[in-house]
Amino acid sequence: MLKKAAELIKQGKIVVFPTETVYGIGTNGLDEQAVKKLYNVKQRPLNKPISLLVSNMEMVTQIAKDITETEYKIMEKFFPGPLTIILKKQEIVPGIVTAGGDTVGVRMPSGEIARKLVEAAGVPIAAPSANITGEPSGTNLQNIKKYFEDNVDFYIDGGQSEIGLASTIVQVIDGKPQILRQGSITLEQINEIL
Repeated sequence: MLKKAAELIKQGKIVVFPTETVYGIGTNGLDEQAVKKLYNVKQRPLNKPISLLVSNMEMVTQIAKDITETEYKIMEKFFPGPLTIILKKQEIVPGIVTAGGDTVGVRMPSGEIARKLVEAAGVPIAAPSANITGEPSGTNLQNIKKYFEDNVDFYIDGGQSEIGLASTIVQVIDGKPQILRQGSITLEQINEIL
């Protein structure tokens, strides 16, 4: 099942899968046309960037550059886990993923299915939460299928989401971490390790 889903992602198809936070809807994050299709299916405005899921630190350095010591410390502590960190993007990341910006959100999921899927696909997966923009994030497959029906090429059922809350998004600005979206990891927890 994972092998088939990974193959589809590599080909730029759209797959819904569970992560430890909420379900994600994803495709090949390095394929501009595939990401465009993802925006359409999700009805997401093109000015809202999409984060990339990675399976290891090597993949992080493929898509991000000029990573600071503080950023490395945060990733060492909270990867894999429910944290997305905003980093400077490499040229390889299509502009559509970052809404034309020079930074990219990077997350290494701790959910086994999600991490194995990224690993098997061998490419970072552009994966916002599996919902129509403006609707609640999908935490079980029955509700998610109502949103997307046949617009998705493959669904992986992982039961009810563990955390049920989207990841914390953090960006290091002038050496200090700032929370852009609060999830289950707090600023206090981040500051503690620094």
